[in-house]
Amino acid sequence: MQLDLILTAREILTMHPERPTATSVGVINGRIVGFDEEIAGLAAAETHDFGDACITPGLIDAHCHTAWWGLGLTSIDLSATRGLDALYAQIAAEVERLDALGDPEAWVHGTGFNQAHHGGAFPDIARLDEITGERPLYLRHTSGHASITNTATLRLVGALDAEFENPTGGVVVRDAQGAPTGLLEEAAQGLVQALLLPYATERLVEALEAATSRYAEQGITSFTEAGVGGGWIGHSPIEVAAYQAAAERGRLHARAQLMPAIDALRPLTGHAADFCREGEGAGLDLGIRAGFGDDAVRFGHVKVFLDGSLLGATAAVTEDYCGHDHNTGYLLDEPEVYRERALGAYRAGWPLALHAIGDAAIDLALDLIEEAQDRYGRRDVPCRIEHFGIARPDQVERAGRLRVAVTPQAGFISAFGDQMADRVGRDRESWLYRGRSVIDAGIVLAGSSDLPVADNNLRRGMQAAIDRRTENDTVLGEAEAITPEEALRTHTEWAARATGQIADKGTLERGKLADFTVFSASPLTAPRVADLDIVATVLGGALSYDSRS
Repeated sequence: MQLDLILTAREILTMHPERPTATSVGVINGRIVGFDEEIAGLAAAETHDFGDACITPGLIDAHCHTAWWGLGLTSIDLSATRGLDALYAQIAAEVERLDALGDPEAWVHGTGFNQAHHGGAFPDIARLDEITGERPLYLRHTSGHASITNTATLRLVGALDAEFENPTGGVVVRDAQGAPTGLLEEAAQGLVQALLLPYATERLVEALEAATSRYAEQGITSFTEAGVGGGWIGHSPIEVAAYQAAAERGRLHARAQLMPAIDALRPLTGHAADFCREGEGAGLDLGIRAGFGDDAVRFGHVKVFLDGSLLGATAAVTEDYCGHDHNTGYLLDEPEVYRERALGAYRAGWPLALHAIGDAAIDLALDLIEEAQDRYGRRDVPCRIEHFGIARPDQVERAGRLRVAVTPQAGFISAFGDQMADRVGRDRESWLYRGRSVIDAGIVLAGSSDLPVADNNLRRGMQAAIDRRTENDTVLGEAEAITPEEALRTHTEWAARATGQIADKGTLERGKLADFTVFSASPLTAPRVADLDIVATVLGGALSYDSRS
């Protein structure tokens, strides 16, 4: 018998207790067939010896925004900009470029703005208007929960009209005189996006190819797209078609699990037995539900936004933000609305993924999960709380009791840790983006980047989970540090469990998908995981990235 592929290395970390390590692995038809003595003496059509490198299960990013990031790769990158004068210069250069193209209606797009990089200041709308004139402007905040516009854009969305009202779950921010500042919070961004959507399927395919080819360079073989098809997070009512098309054309370089936004679901009726004796639920047409798809593109949880962001001070908390008297953020809709919609989706077979950063939102998320599980039973795939950003000790205990999965982004600690600590104050900083206490409570801790909020170099995220060091080299919540092995599991085994895909990925075992990440050395023993290189990435037994070539 001839195998399709044999990989060898100094060490293969399987993350499986029955055979924790090996030095060779064989593949047939994109699946693992054996290790070491099980494949001894067999030939293969293709072999790769990675020498002193270390092979692990393919890395999984359990929560990111791939289409959003891919589309933003052609926008002005504001993430490294320091000082508003430099920002204005970038915008002026982009306006000049668009003017040269002869398209007066083309938008100025930018991503990655963070007021912390500008002394806490936001751009002055008068200055933006001076630079852009009547050309629309749309700058995304790094959190994804706010945007900056100019007067031309505000006029297009009707925000200057006397009868204008803020949309549910969003705010067009105004100054003391009632004039818009150009800042749009949360769902108010949908006013602008309505002018841009839907994106063409081919444009989304291009964005997915650009994004996932970069994923492969980071050792990522699977990702969960946290919101498609609806709400302000979606890009097209037929967005799933873009993922299918990308996969069919060989332009999707990592496996995609898609979370439909709850706004994309609609009421469904059927036999009472199909909806836990209630005869109705909420889902996609024809009763398609979580798990539908194939190894390349598959549906996962339903995504529900409960609150905003910590960086924008819109996450719903129970105590005021520091320096923001009487500001506790806000829920994006009424609790009873969430209850009706979330329970309807769960009843129809969709496990819940509830975006909850502030502790007030986490309270609501836990309430919804507990009621769903009590009324309709606990699913094999755990419900999730996305971010779990400011979690009180009692909430950690309750989440463990409910056996949920959580995705607190460890990469935020190194990227925004000091900024987040300033928001919540010393009394609450130990609650931020927890690790150790989550594991000890029996909660599934899934690793994720939340790209493009933070970058998707998962090695940096793992390092932050281990040492908890911020951008200013302070330690944030030292007691929440986890071990290198646990950090690796967050992006392998535990991410697979949180996404309901442990049968096929997350550990290296016979019969599982042949997805591998090749590190330059072992992430368990290296002095710093962040300093390791990605040597190669293997997706279904084929190299999706090879630094040696």
